[in-house]
Amino acid sequence: MVSLPPLVEPGPELTGAQIDRYRRQITLAAIGTLGQRRLRAARVLVVGAGGLGTPALQYLAGAGIGALGIVDDDLVDLSNLHRQVIHGTDALGTAKVDSAAAAVRRLNPEVTVEPHHLHLSVENVVDLVRGYDLVLDGADNFATRYLVADASEITGVPVVWGSILRHHGQVSVFWPGRGAHYRDVFPEPPAPGEAPSCAEAGVLGTLPGMIGTIMASQVIQLVTGTGNPLVGTLTLWDEATSSTRSLRIERNPGRAPATRVEVPAAEDPACQAGGPTPEETLDAPALRRLLPTGVTVIDVREPWETAAGTIEGALTIPLGEVLDRGAEVLPGGVGGGEVVLYCQGGTRSAQALEHLRPAWSGREGHLRHLAGGYAAWVTARSQR
Repeated sequence: MVSLPPLVEPGPELTGAQIDRYRRQITLAAIGTLGQRRLRAARVLVVGAGGLGTPALQYLAGAGIGALGIVDDDLVDLSNLHRQVIHGTDALGTAKVDSAAAAVRRLNPEVTVEPHHLHLSVENVVDLVRGYDLVLDGADNFATRYLVADASEITGVPVVWGSILRHHGQVSVFWPGRGAHYRDVFPEPPAPGEAPSCAEAGVLGTLPGMIGTIMASQVIQLVTGTGNPLVGTLTLWDEATSSTRSLRIERNPGRAPATRVEVPAAEDPACQAGGPTPEETLDAPALRRLLPTGVTVIDVREPWETAAGTIEGALTIPLGEVLDRGAEVLPGGVGGGEVVLYCQGGTRSAQALEHLRPAWSGREGHLRHLAGGYAAWVTARSQR
C-alpha cells in the first residue's frame, strides 16, 4: 500500500526549544523536522472529550499538533473518570471541553486549544468542520457520527473515526474521494435500543484508551503523509481475546455523496417506529413535579447499580425480570394511576416501556419513562 500525500503543508522552521521537545519523534526518519513542522501547522477537531477523545487529545498535544478544537456539550461526571483520564476529580461538574482544554495546556502550552461547548447540529456542524484540516470523531452517539460524516463529504475534510462497545473497538479513516465513507459502511443507524451506550453495556477504561490512541496515530500519519493510514480499511480489536483483524471496505457506487447534513430517521424521536412517543416520555423536572401525586416509579437497573443511588421510593425490578414476566411485575393496583420507568441513561427503560405497552392498553393513567434516566435525574438535582 502506498502512503497518502501529507494532509498539511509545513509551518515555520522549528525553534531550538521545539527541537528539544519533539526530539524523539523528529529522530524518526519518517517524521524529521519537516514532519514536525506539518504537525505544528495542523488544525484538528476532536469531537467528544470522552473515552475516545481524551486519550487522543493527550497524545496529539504531546505530538505538537498546532491547534486542537474540542467539541462537547457534556459535564464531567464521576462515572467518567475510570476511562476519561484527562479529567480529574476536581473537574466534576465542569464542562468537559474546559477540563480537557486545561489539561492540554498543562501538557503542551504551545498548542492552541479551541473549546467548543456546544451540541453539534445540522445548523453548525459544516461551518465547524470546515475550519479544520482533519476531524477525529470520538462521538458516543449515532446522530453525531452521521452529522460529522455528512459534513466531511460536504467540506472534503477527512475523518478519523472510532467506536467501542463492551470489549470491541473499531477504527477507520473516511477521506472523501479516497475510498469508502461512513455512510457506505453504515448506511443506517441501528434501531433504537439495539446498540447500548457504555453506561448500559459497560466498558473497561483500557479499551477506549487503546482505540483513542490508535486514532491519534492515524491523525499523525495523515498530517505527515507517513505510514499506511486506514483509508479503505476497518480495523477491529477484541480486548477479551487480544485479537485484531482488518477488513477492506469499498465505496457504494450507488450512493450519491452527501450535499446536505441529515439526521438519520432512526435518531429522530418523531421517526422511531415503536419507540417511546413524546407523550410516553418525561424529563427529570416533570417527574419531580409528579412525585407528590403518588406516581409509581420503577427502577429497571440491576441491584448493584441502585446501590450507588436511586430515586426515593422507587421499586427495583431489573429489565430482565420485566422482559421475562411482562405485566406481572407491575405492583397490584397499578393501571389506574401513573407509572414511570427509569434506568441509568434511558435505553433500558425505553425497552421496558415497549415491552409493557401492549399490556397497558385500555388502562387508565399513563405508562412513561424518564428521558436520560437516573443520570439526568442526578444532573437536574445538582442544578436546583
